[in-house]
Amino acid sequence: MGGGDGGVVKDVGSKAELDEALHGAAPVLVHFWASWCEASKQMDQVFAHLATDFPQALFLRVEAEEQPEISEAYAVAAVPYFVFLKDGKSVDKLEGANPSILANKVAKVAGSTSLVESASPASLGIAAGPTVLEAVKDMVKENNSSKNENANSDQSGLTTRLWQLVNSHPVFLFMKGSPEQPRCGFSRQVVEILKDEGVEFGSFDILTDNEVREGMKKFSNWPTFPQLFCKGELLGGGDIAVAMHESGELKDVFRNHGVPINSKETKVAESAKDVSETSIPEKGGGISDSMGLNVELASRLRTLVNSSPVIVFMKGRPEEPKCGFSHKVIEILQQEKVAYESFDILSDEEVRQGLKIFSNWSSYPQLYIGGELIGGSDIMMEMQKSGELKKILAEKGIVPKVTLEDRLKNLVTSSPVMLFMKGTPDAPRCGFSSKVVNALQDEGISFGSFDILTNEEIRQGLKTYSNWPTYPQLYYKGELIGGCDIVLELQNSGELKSTLSE
Repeated sequence: MGGGDGGVVKDVGSKAELDEALHGAAPVLVHFWASWCEASKQMDQVFAHLATDFPQALFLRVEAEEQPEISEAYAVAAVPYFVFLKDGKSVDKLEGANPSILANKVAKVAGSTSLVESASPASLGIAAGPTVLEAVKDMVKENNSSKNENANSDQSGLTTRLWQLVNSHPVFLFMKGSPEQPRCGFSRQVVEILKDEGVEFGSFDILTDNEVREGMKKFSNWPTFPQLFCKGELLGGGDIAVAMHESGELKDVFRNHGVPINSKETKVAESAKDVSETSIPEKGGGISDSMGLNVELASRLRTLVNSSPVIVFMKGRPEEPKCGFSHKVIEILQQEKVAYESFDILSDEEVRQGLKIFSNWSSYPQLYIGGELIGGSDIMMEMQKSGELKKILAEKGIVPKVTLEDRLKNLVTSSPVMLFMKGTPDAPRCGFSSKVVNALQDEGISFGSFDILTNEEIRQGLKTYSNWPTYPQLYYKGELIGGCDIVLELQNSGELKSTLSE
C-alpha cells in the first residue's frame, strides 16, 4: 500500500494497516463511513469514481464504528467524514455529504491542474447514480457561475423552489428523515400526530439537501425542524403541532382549509385487520400494536427510555466508550453539565436489536430526553452548536433556562478565533465572508465558525450584543475584532496574525 492503487478503493482493517499506508509517498485520502448511513453510501460512489480519476493517490475506506481506534485518532464523530493526508500528516478534512467540495479537495491534495474539471459530473461516471450526479451538476453549475451571477438571482431561484415545495401538498412536513424512518424524535412525533389526525401529507427530508435545510429556516423564519405547513402556511414545529393536536385545534385547521380527513372508524378497522392477520409468536405474550415487538420487550424498552430524564444508549460505558460516536455524545453531555444515565447496548443483544425497531432509528448511540428520541452524535453536535440542545434541556426542566445573551457569550468564546459568517468556510455565501476566510487561511490561523444563516435568533441577537450591524464578524478570545474591512486592513499591515495570537 505504499503508492497509488490505480483507481481502487481499499478497505482498512486495522490501525496498523492504515499506519503502513501513510509511510508511502502517495497522498492518502480516507473515507470514514457507516453501512446504515445513506449519505455515506452516496458519497462512497463519488469517492470510488474520484479514485479512478486520481490513480496516483491512495483511496482508503474505514467503517467508522467497526474501527473505533482509527475513528478516535482522527476525531470522527459523524459520517460521512473524509481525511486528506500527505507525508503521513493530515492536511485537510471534510465532514458531510458535499460531492463538489470533496472533488475539489481531492484534486487539491492529489495535484490536479484543473479543480473545476475534477469536480465535473462527467468525471464521476454514470454509475454514480442520478441522485449523486444531479447534486454534483447543481453544485458545479453554482461554482462555475457564482462569480458572474447576482446573489439576489440565486436567492430568488431558491425561494421559488421552497414555495413550490410547501405548496406541493395541502399538508406538507419538512422533517429529519422520512415518515417511514424519522431521524429525530420530534419528526417522529409529528408524523404520528398526522397519522392520528387521518390526513395525507407530503414530506421532505431536510437531511438530504442542505440548501433547502438552510433556506427553509429563512423562508419560514423558523430556526428548527420539523416544520409543518397547511395550504402553504406555516403552522409551527413539534411543540406547536402537539399542542394543537391535543386541543383539537389542528383538526379544525385541516377542516377549515378543506383538507380531507379519513374517518377514524376506517383506520381502526384496518388496524384491527392488520393485527388479526399477524402471526403471534409462541413466547412473549403477543405483539405490540404499533411496532410488531414482543409485548414484554416493548414494555421493557419503554421503561428503559423513561428511566432517567436523560439517557443515552451507547456502545460501552461513559468511562470506556467502544466507538467514537458514543464517545462524542458523552463528551457533549459532559460539556453541557447534564446528569444522565447510560445503557451499554453491547451487553444486551435483545435491547440492542429491539430498540432499533422501538425508536425506528437504526444506529447507535441514541439519546433520549424526557422519553423522546433526540438522535445520534451528528444531530447532537449540530444541536449543541446552534444552542438547540440547551434550549430543549431547559424546556424539559433538566437545566436552568438559558438566555439569548448567555448563548451568544458561549458562542463567541467557543473558539479562540471565532468567525460569524454567511455560509461555511468551505462554502461561503457572500463575498465578504469569503474574503475573511481567505485572509485567515492565508495567515495559517485556525478558527471556529458559525453560519448565521442557520439561526435567525443568533443572527439578529449578535448585532445587538456586538453593537455591529453587519456580517461577517470576527472575534478573538470573546472580543470583537471587526468585519471584513478591518480584517483586510490588519492583513495588509501585517498585524492580523499577531492580533489573533496575543
